[in-house]
Amino acid sequence: MQVFNLQLPSLIRREEEEKWVPVTKLGRLVKEGKIRSLEQIYLHSLPIKEYQIIDTLVGPGVLKDEVMKISPVQKQTRAGLRTRFKAFVVGGGNGHVGLGVKCSKEVATAIRGAIILAKLSVIPVRRGYWGNKIGLPHTVPCKVTGKCGSVTVRMVPAPRGAGIVAARVPKKVLQFAGIEDVFTSSRGSTKTLGNFVKATFDCLLKTYGFLTPDFWKDTRFTKSPFQEYTDLLGKPTKALILEDVERTEA
Repeated sequence: MQVFNLQLPSLIRREEEEKWVPVTKLGRLVKEGKIRSLEQIYLHSLPIKEYQIIDTLVGPGVLKDEVMKISPVQKQTRAGLRTRFKAFVVGGGNGHVGLGVKCSKEVATAIRGAIILAKLSVIPVRRGYWGNKIGLPHTVPCKVTGKCGSVTVRMVPAPRGAGIVAARVPKKVLQFAGIEDVFTSSRGSTKTLGNFVKATFDCLLKTYGFLTPDFWKDTRFTKSPFQEYTDLLGKPTKALILEDVERTEA
Protein backbone atom coordinates (compact mmCIF):
# COMPACT_ATOMS: atom_id res chain seq x y z
CA MET A 1 0.00 0.00 0.00
CA GLN A 2 1.33 3.42 -0.95
CA VAL A 3 0.29 6.70 0.64
CA PHE A 4 0.45 9.65 -1.71
CA ASN A 5 0.98 13.20 -0.49
CA LEU A 6 0.18 15.39 -3.45
CA GLN A 7 -0.26 19.14 -3.53
CA LEU A 8 -3.04 20.66 -5.60
CA PRO A 9 -2.01 22.54 -8.72
CA SER A 10 -1.86 26.32 -8.41
CA LEU A 11 -4.81 26.66 -10.80
CA ILE A 12 -7.08 24.75 -8.40
CA ARG A 13 -5.86 26.81 -5.43
CA ARG A 14 -6.61 29.97 -7.39
CA GLU A 15 -10.16 28.84 -8.08
CA GLU A 16 -10.76 28.18 -4.39
CA GLU A 17 -9.60 31.66 -3.46
CA GLU A 18 -12.23 33.31 -5.64
CA LYS A 19 -15.05 35.29 -4.05
CA TRP A 20 -17.64 33.06 -2.38
CA VAL A 21 -21.31 33.86 -2.95
CA PRO A 22 -23.40 31.51 -0.75
CA VAL A 23 -26.43 29.86 -2.33
CA THR A 24 -27.83 27.97 0.68
CA LYS A 25 -29.46 29.26 3.87
CA LEU A 26 -26.66 27.86 5.99
CA GLY A 27 -24.05 29.46 3.76
CA ARG A 28 -25.72 32.86 4.07
CA LEU A 29 -25.82 32.60 7.87
CA VAL A 30 -22.13 31.64 7.98
CA LYS A 31 -21.19 34.48 5.62
CA GLU A 32 -23.11 36.97 7.79
CA GLY A 33 -21.38 35.71 10.95
CA LYS A 34 -24.52 34.37 12.62
CA ILE A 35 -23.05 30.86 12.88
CA ARG A 36 -19.49 30.82 14.18
CA SER A 37 -18.71 27.17 14.92
CA LEU A 38 -19.26 23.72 13.46
CA GLU A 39 -20.80 22.59 16.75
CA GLN A 40 -23.82 24.85 16.12
CA ILE A 41 -24.35 23.05 12.80
CA TYR A 42 -23.95 19.57 14.31
CA LEU A 43 -26.30 20.42 17.21
CA HIS A 44 -29.21 21.05 14.84
CA SER A 45 -28.15 18.44 12.22
CA LEU A 46 -28.01 21.00 9.42
CA PRO A 47 -26.81 19.66 6.04
CA ILE A 48 -23.58 21.21 4.74
CA LYS A 49 -23.77 21.61 0.96
CA GLU A 50 -21.01 24.19 0.38
CA TYR A 51 -17.40 23.37 1.20
CA GLN A 52 -16.65 27.08 1.76
CA ILE A 53 -18.68 26.82 4.98
CA ILE A 54 -16.00 24.53 6.44
CA ASP A 55 -13.19 26.81 5.25
CA THR A 56 -14.86 29.86 6.82
CA LEU A 57 -15.67 28.29 10.20
CA VAL A 58 -12.46 26.33 10.71
CA GLY A 59 -10.07 28.90 9.30
CA PRO A 60 -7.12 28.57 6.92
CA GLY A 61 -4.41 26.06 7.69
CA VAL A 62 -6.31 24.15 10.39
CA LEU A 63 -7.69 21.32 8.27
CA LYS A 64 -5.04 19.20 6.57
CA ASP A 65 -5.67 16.73 3.77
CA GLU A 66 -3.77 13.84 2.25
CA VAL A 67 -4.35 11.71 -0.82
CA MET A 68 -4.43 8.10 0.36
CA LYS A 69 -4.61 6.44 -3.03
CA ILE A 70 -5.20 7.11 -6.73
CA SER A 71 -6.31 4.07 -8.69
CA PRO A 72 -7.42 3.71 -12.32
CA VAL A 73 -10.90 2.29 -12.87
CA GLN A 74 -12.27 1.08 -16.19
CA LYS A 75 -15.68 0.75 -17.78
CA GLN A 76 -16.50 -1.20 -20.92
CA THR A 77 -18.33 0.92 -23.53
CA ARG A 78 -19.13 0.49 -27.21
CA ALA A 79 -16.03 2.49 -28.09
CA GLY A 80 -13.84 0.32 -25.86
CA LEU A 81 -12.51 0.65 -22.34
CA ARG A 82 -13.01 4.03 -20.68
CA THR A 83 -10.39 4.71 -18.03
CA ARG A 84 -10.92 7.13 -15.17
CA PHE A 85 -9.02 7.85 -11.96
CA LYS A 86 -10.44 7.33 -8.49
CA ALA A 87 -8.99 9.39 -5.64
CA PHE A 88 -9.36 8.76 -1.90
CA VAL A 89 -8.70 11.83 0.26
CA VAL A 90 -8.72 12.01 4.06
CA GLY A 91 -8.64 15.33 5.87
CA GLY A 92 -9.26 16.75 9.31
CA GLY A 93 -7.77 18.16 12.46
CA ASN A 94 -8.63 19.10 16.04
CA GLY A 95 -11.39 16.55 16.60
CA HIS A 96 -12.84 16.58 13.09
CA VAL A 97 -12.28 14.22 10.17
CA GLY A 98 -13.67 13.88 6.65
CA LEU A 99 -13.44 11.36 3.82
CA GLY A 100 -13.88 12.05 0.11
CA VAL A 101 -13.93 9.68 -2.87
CA LYS A 102 -14.13 10.99 -6.44
CA CYS A 103 -13.75 9.61 -9.98
CA SER A 104 -12.68 11.76 -12.91
CA LYS A 105 -10.94 11.58 -16.27
CA GLU A 106 -8.00 13.58 -14.92
CA VAL A 107 -6.03 13.01 -11.72
CA ALA A 108 -6.06 16.68 -10.65
CA THR A 109 -9.85 16.92 -11.09
CA ALA A 110 -10.36 13.72 -9.09
CA ILE A 111 -8.19 15.04 -6.25
CA ARG A 112 -9.98 18.37 -6.20
CA GLY A 113 -13.40 16.72 -6.16
CA ALA A 114 -12.33 14.33 -3.40
CA ILE A 115 -11.04 17.22 -1.26
CA ILE A 116 -14.36 19.05 -1.66
CA LEU A 117 -16.32 15.90 -0.73
CA ALA A 118 -14.04 15.36 2.26
CA LYS A 119 -14.86 18.86 3.50
CA LEU A 120 -18.59 18.30 3.00
CA SER A 121 -18.44 15.03 4.97
CA VAL A 122 -16.53 16.41 7.98
CA ILE A 123 -17.81 14.85 11.22
CA PRO A 124 -17.02 15.48 14.89
CA VAL A 125 -14.99 12.80 16.65
CA ARG A 126 -15.69 12.20 20.31
CA ARG A 127 -12.61 11.62 22.43
CA GLY A 128 -12.40 10.25 25.95
CA TYR A 129 -10.17 8.69 28.61
CA TRP A 130 -8.88 5.19 29.33
CA GLY A 131 -8.87 5.60 33.13
CA ASN A 132 -8.74 8.71 35.31
CA LYS A 133 -9.80 11.94 33.66
CA ILE A 134 -6.44 13.68 33.82
CA GLY A 135 -5.43 16.12 31.12
CA LEU A 136 -7.11 16.36 27.74
CA PRO A 137 -9.09 13.50 26.14
CA HIS A 138 -6.69 11.27 24.25
CA THR A 139 -8.48 8.08 23.13
CA VAL A 140 -11.88 6.80 22.00
CA PRO A 141 -14.54 6.99 24.76
CA CYS A 142 -15.67 3.37 24.41
CA LYS A 143 -15.29 0.27 22.25
CA VAL A 144 -16.64 0.95 18.77
CA THR A 145 -16.91 -1.11 15.60
CA GLY A 146 -17.20 0.08 11.99
CA LYS A 147 -17.89 -1.93 8.87
CA CYS A 148 -17.76 -1.47 5.12
CA GLY A 149 -18.01 -4.38 2.71
CA SER A 150 -16.12 -7.30 4.21
CA VAL A 151 -13.82 -5.06 6.29
CA THR A 152 -14.56 -4.68 10.00
CA VAL A 153 -12.55 -2.31 12.21
CA ARG A 154 -12.78 -2.35 16.00
CA MET A 155 -11.32 0.29 18.29
CA VAL A 156 -10.61 -0.14 22.00
CA PRO A 157 -9.56 2.65 24.41
CA ALA A 158 -5.84 2.59 25.27
CA PRO A 159 -3.85 4.09 28.18
CA ARG A 160 -1.94 7.29 27.69
CA GLY A 161 1.37 6.69 25.97
CA ALA A 162 0.30 3.53 24.16
CA GLY A 163 0.11 5.36 20.83
CA ILE A 164 -2.00 4.40 17.83
CA VAL A 165 -1.73 0.63 17.45
CA ALA A 166 -3.10 0.26 13.92
CA ALA A 167 -2.19 -0.43 10.32
CA ARG A 168 -0.94 2.41 8.14
CA VAL A 169 -4.33 3.22 6.57
CA PRO A 170 -6.43 3.61 9.76
CA LYS A 171 -3.46 5.16 11.57
CA LYS A 172 -3.46 8.08 9.16
CA VAL A 173 -7.22 8.60 9.62
CA LEU A 174 -6.89 8.46 13.42
CA GLN A 175 -4.06 10.99 13.37
CA PHE A 176 -6.24 13.41 11.42
CA ALA A 177 -9.08 12.82 13.91
CA GLY A 178 -6.85 13.89 16.80
CA ILE A 179 -6.79 10.54 18.62
CA GLU A 180 -3.45 9.87 20.32
CA ASP A 181 -3.87 6.41 21.90
CA VAL A 182 -6.03 3.50 20.70
CA PHE A 183 -5.92 -0.25 20.15
CA THR A 184 -7.41 -1.47 16.87
CA SER A 185 -8.16 -4.78 15.20
CA SER A 186 -9.38 -5.44 11.68
CA ARG A 187 -10.65 -8.39 9.70
CA GLY A 188 -11.78 -8.98 6.16
CA SER A 189 -10.19 -7.92 2.89
CA THR A 190 -8.16 -5.05 4.32
CA LYS A 191 -6.08 -4.85 1.14
CA THR A 192 -9.13 -3.08 -0.37
CA LEU A 193 -8.03 0.38 0.75
CA GLY A 194 -11.35 2.08 -0.02
CA ASN A 195 -13.36 -0.22 2.26
CA PHE A 196 -10.64 -0.11 4.93
CA VAL A 197 -10.75 3.70 5.06
CA LYS A 198 -14.57 3.76 5.03
CA ALA A 199 -14.77 1.21 7.86
CA THR A 200 -12.40 3.34 9.96
CA PHE A 201 -14.45 6.45 9.17
CA ASP A 202 -17.65 4.59 10.16
CA CYS A 203 -15.98 3.62 13.43
CA LEU A 204 -15.19 7.24 14.28
CA LEU A 205 -18.71 8.28 13.26
CA LYS A 206 -20.17 5.94 15.90
CA THR A 207 -18.23 7.51 18.77
CA TYR A 208 -21.13 9.94 19.26
CA GLY A 209 -23.73 7.18 18.81
CA PHE A 210 -23.14 5.58 22.21
CA LEU A 211 -24.98 7.33 25.06
CA THR A 212 -22.68 7.30 28.09
CA PRO A 213 -23.78 8.49 31.58
CA ASP A 214 -22.12 11.89 31.16
CA PHE A 215 -24.68 12.56 28.39
CA TRP A 216 -27.68 11.85 30.65
CA LYS A 217 -28.25 15.51 31.46
CA ASP A 218 -31.51 17.26 30.60
CA THR A 219 -31.42 18.65 27.08
CA ARG A 220 -32.24 22.33 26.65
CA PHE A 221 -33.85 22.72 23.27
CA THR A 222 -33.04 25.89 21.36
CA LYS A 223 -34.35 27.34 18.15
CA SER A 224 -32.80 26.24 14.90
CA PRO A 225 -30.72 28.97 13.22
CA PHE A 226 -33.17 28.88 10.31
CA GLN A 227 -35.98 29.83 12.74
CA GLU A 228 -33.92 32.31 14.73
CA TYR A 229 -32.80 34.28 11.67
CA THR A 230 -35.97 34.02 9.60
CA ASP A 231 -35.98 37.76 8.82
CA LEU A 232 -32.43 37.68 7.46
CA LEU A 233 -33.12 34.62 5.33
CA GLY A 234 -36.34 36.20 4.07
CA LYS A 235 -34.38 38.89 2.26
CA PRO A 236 -33.81 38.16 -1.45
CA THR A 237 -30.41 36.77 -2.35
CA LYS A 238 -29.78 39.45 -4.99
CA ALA A 239 -30.04 42.16 -2.34
CA LEU A 240 -27.37 40.40 -0.27
CA ILE A 241 -25.07 40.19 -3.29
CA LEU A 242 -25.54 43.89 -4.06
CA GLU A 243 -24.81 44.81 -0.44
CA ASP A 244 -21.64 42.73 -0.55
CA VAL A 245 -20.51 44.43 -3.77
CA GLU A 246 -21.15 47.87 -2.27
CA ARG A 247 -19.10 46.99 0.83
CA THR A 248 -16.22 45.81 -1.36
CA GLU A 249 -16.26 48.96 -3.48
CA ALA A 250 -16.46 51.18 -0.40
